[in-house]
Formats: sequence, C-alpha cells, structure tokens
Amino acid sequence: MPRPIWSGMISFGLVNVPVRLYNATKKKTVRFNQLRKGDGCRIRLKKVCSSDEKDVQQGDIARGYEVSPDRYVVVTDEDMEALAPKASRLIEIGTFVKLEQIDPIYYEQTYYLMPDKGAAKAYTLLLSAMNDTGKVGVARFVLRNKEYLAALRPYQNILSLSVMLFSDEIVSVGEFEEVPEQIELNPKEVNMAKQLVDTLTMEFEPEQYKNEYYYQILDMIEKKAEGEVIESQPAATNNGKVLDLMSALEASMKAIKESNSKTKKKSKLKKEA
Repeated sequence: MPRPIWSGMISFGLVNVPVRLYNATKKKTVRFNQLRKGDGCRIRLKKVCSSDEKDVQQGDIARGYEVSPDRYVVVTDEDMEALAPKASRLIEIGTFVKLEQIDPIYYEQTYYLMPDKGAAKAYTLLLSAMNDTGKVGVARFVLRNKEYLAALRPYQNILSLSVMLFSDEIVSVGEFEEVPEQIELNPKEVNMAKQLVDTLTMEFEPEQYKNEYYYQILDMIEKKAEGEVIESQPAATNNGKVLDLMSALEASMKAIKESNSKTKKKSKLKKEA
C-alpha cells in the first residue's frame, strides 16, 4: 500500500482542499556494489582531506562554495535555514492555463494527489471543473524545505501534480551553434517524409514500451547466480551502404509495406487454422 510523502491543502481562491501527496512513478534501475576483484570483499568509500590525506569524520565536514580556484565561502546550516522557504502546507494555485500552453520540457517529476478525510466533495468539484474547462492549475508549494513550481492536472479520475522546472533552468536553443538554417526542401522528399510519418502513426500505448535493458541485466544476473556462462553479444554492424535522403525514404516505405504484408498473412493463416 503506497504511503503519502506529504499532506496539506490545495488552495484556489478561497477554497481549500485537504490532500495527500503520493509518488506516481518508480524508476527501475539495477544498483551495484563495489567489490574487490580478488576476493569479492565490499569496498567502503572514505572521506579524506586533500591536503594531509587524513580521514575526516562527518561531524568535521562543512559546506563550502568555490568562488575561485581553492577559495571557498563556508555556508552553515544556520545560513541555509535562514533562507529556506517558509514551511507551508499549501499547494497554492496562482493561475489556470491550457494544458497545451505548457511545453513538456518543463515537466520533471509527477505525483498523485488524493483527497484527505472529509475532502471528497471539494476535491471532486475541482477535478470536475478542470476536466470541463480543459485547464490545469499552475501552483507553488514547499516540499522538504524547497519551493517548487508545479502543474495540477486531471489524470484519469484523480488529480496529479507535476513538478516543473523554472524558465531559467531550461537551456535556450539559441545557445547552440548547430541550430539548422532554413533549407529549401524538395517537395517530393517532403511528401515522402509525410507518408512515412503517416504510415508509422498509431495510438500511443505505453504498455508496448518496456525497459528492455533493465530486464536483460536482471536475467543476466540470475543466470550468473546459477552458474551459467554469459556469452558476449555480437556488435551491430553497418552494411556499408550510404543512401541518399530520397532513397532512404523510399526504402523505409518499402520495408514497412513488406512488414505489414507479412503480418496480414500471418493473421490470415491464424484465422484459417
């Protein structure tokens, strides 16, 4: 049973909705420990002073910000606490906007918001209003002594909260020298590219996409634990052919048509069987 990581209230206008915040995602990754190759002994990492090579205990460690080479400003816990945002239990919606106005590049982490005791009616009212208007709420809230910008939006039949990056955390495209210049395109190539896009277009089904590398690692670990010898996979090779853009588009369309034809034949054989 998931446990809430925060509880407070959604505030919009003079309406407060008590809610609980839950993690909506769980990243799948395989964590490894560092071992000594000879005997498998686990490695412990020590904190050592760079000047005298002596071990440093946690209580003797200060926080420092480098302002120039080897020159630091020491920042204490008291300094940080003085600047910490005022503790609050409010997710304060400042404005509502259309969902399409927020580019996905701003989204960072998503949570679920569930109604707290006695808040079902107010929660459902907000959810219904957002669904009917197609709007999302842009809000600020404090979690673990840090203030966040967030978007509240309906997800299925509940409210979700997506933590957002601030605008100055987004790298401007103008900073890159590689941004393509305006190039005059061949209309035939444009039409062929559109056909390729249309051919590959389908409904998004997230269940079709698996973290294959994660499961391959787990499978490999299981096999090694059972004593199996793992053989290296051959590296992918390039056939050496360099196709021009139009040839590549035409070859792609041909491959898709052949694949679709084979799929239809298999489906027909299954039905006849």
